[in-house]
Amino acid sequence: MKSLKPFILATALFLSLASFVYAQDSQAIIRNRAYQGAEAIQPRYRAIYQLDSNAPATIEKAIRNINNVLQDPRLKGKIEIELIAFSGGTEAYLKNGKYEAALKSLIDQGVIVAQCLNSLKERKLKKEELYDFIAYVPSGNGELVIRSAQGWTIIKP
Repeated sequence: MKSLKPFILATALFLSLASFVYAQDSQAIIRNRAYQGAEAIQPRYRAIYQLDSNAPATIEKAIRNINNVLQDPRLKGKIEIELIAFSGGTEAYLKNGKYEAALKSLIDQGVIVAQCLNSLKERKLKKEELYDFIAYVPSGNGELVIRSAQGWTIIKP
């Protein structure tokens, strides 16, 4: 009988520990299901989306991401957004492109849609080759630096 006592004690300890771990995991699952994401307690949020790629998937992702954040009920009426294109991203704004309606929709929702003038110069493009509703900044990187210093979140899709 003496030889069974350590086994019985070890088994009891193991079962107690397993029950405790299971209870903790169950409570974590319940808490996780109840989690609704971060609460938007600030009066205003600002984000600048960096578009420096001409890959259609990246351009479409940027537009989709902006539309998604604009539809987030926590941020309704609290968010300011800018889409800054430079380098390869300039192609999203070319008149012969396929993004005119999507970009106009962003502008209609209050998004600033801007283009880097340095990229136009480097690519030997004229403003007339881009959609007429595009805004311009001297440099895309300068825009990111300034916006970051002003507290804007930089997002690179």
